[in-house]
Amino acid sequence: MTNKIKIFLVDDHSLFREGLKFLLSNTESVSEIFEAENGAILLKALEDVQPDVILMDIEMPVMNGIEATQKVLELSKDVKVIALSMHGDENYYTEMINAGAKGFLLKNSKFEDVLKAISEVYEGRNFFSSEILELIIKNLNRKTRKPNNFLTNREIEILYNICKGLSNQEIADLLYISKRTVDKHRENLLLKTQSKNTAGLVIYAIKNDIFEV
Repeated sequence: MTNKIKIFLVDDHSLFREGLKFLLSNTESVSEIFEAENGAILLKALEDVQPDVILMDIEMPVMNGIEATQKVLELSKDVKVIALSMHGDENYYTEMINAGAKGFLLKNSKFEDVLKAISEVYEGRNFFSSEILELIIKNLNRKTRKPNNFLTNREIEILYNICKGLSNQEIADLLYISKRTVDKHRENLLLKTQSKNTAGLVIYAIKNDIFEV
């Protein structure tokens, strides 16, 4: 991260906000930190401030993180939203992806993972806590029909296996094709979907109704 980042913390638990704010305030890459206890207060504050990254709790009173994310991105497509989640929030992942969240963090994540998530989404990539990615992979299902003609059947098949966490070699062995062929398909998928990593492919697949959680 070369530029200083403005961060907005949105969570209804003041102790959690204060703890995270304290840690972030001692980070060289962070320039300013703002706070709100729900989405409604966040939207009001955005009339005066323009953060780069918003750490957004999902379950909040007055206005939850899903609605707030939708409204924020209607106002500005440039701001990046990272969803803050508890283990029991997996039912909300698809809704937050569709709302436009670029990253997903567990609230009990290590601070180094928080910094990595902020860095990844700020630089245009996507980020999942490993535990959240495992939950999504575990529950990921293929649709019975291909929803559009943008990707070929083979690309969808390879995309599914990438999202399930298989390596290129494992996919090649499973489909009885060469690893080189899988490498090329992965490269094409990243280009076609404008994704920069596997997390981006997962988000694309769910958001475009190719797979479901």
